[in-house]
Parts: sequence; C-alpha cells; structure tokens
Amino acid sequence: MSSVKTIAIGGDHAGFDYKKELIPFLQELGYEVKDFGAHSTDSVDYPDFAHPVASAVESKEFDKGILICGSANGVAITANKHQDIRAAICWLEEIAALARQHNDANIVCIPARFISLDLAKAIVKTFMSTDFEGGRHANRVNKISC
Repeated sequence: MSSVKTIAIGGDHAGFDYKKELIPFLQELGYEVKDFGAHSTDSVDYPDFAHPVASAVESKEFDKGILICGSANGVAITANKHQDIRAAICWLEEIAALARQHNDANIVCIPARFISLDLAKAIVKTFMSTDFEGGRHANRVNKISC
C-alpha cells in the first residue's frame, strides 16, 4: 500500500449510499477519512461538497480525495476548477490506475449510478494504492495548471 493515509470524501445525494459504504471500507484498509457530506439522500447541490473536498486536498490537509455523484461529471468539473487538483472520473480499475500512474490524479470521482458498489470499492482501492510514475508523465502533468 502507498503512503497515502488521509482521505477527504464527499458527494451529493446520488453518492450518499456509496459514500456511507466506502468510509468504513477505507478505514478497514488503514486510512483516516473525513466526511465532507452530504449526510442524506435529500437533494443537494454537488458543488457544496466538491469544493470543500478539493480545497482540503489542494491545501495538502488530506493526501487524496474521493467525490461521488450520479455521473461523476459534476463533481469532477467542480473539483478541477481548483488549481492543484487533478480529479479523474473512473469507471474501471484500469482507468483508476492510469489516472494515478500517468496523470498524478489526486481525487477519484465515482459515477454511483453507473457502477456497482463492489466496483466502486475496487476502483478506490486501486486509486489509493497506485503511485504516480513520474518521468515522461511529470512533464505533461506540470503543463496542466494555468
């Protein structure tokens, strides 16, 4: 397992049930997890939860982040407005591995309405345990920020 130990997690109403299951899953793997909400399935606005998670990762208060909404698009778009955030929508374990290896993604975005909970867990585990390869990829990643 990588040295990642602190995880910020959040999402909207569509991601609530998966978030509720992912928190104890991550804790069992040895991570410290802070829940930034939402705290129910009542309809909410995803930016209200994506911005705090992205800010917490951007400030380095947390090593990595997880955002969950129906399609993962809204939370990814919101998180990627932050200068030092590289939020990746992941729907397969291989995508999660590549997001870390090649893009040094620091937030994984889960599309709860399109993948199973078991797959979401596998994606999160892969994302958290995969290291950035650096090298030729570092040059590309260094060109992302405006």
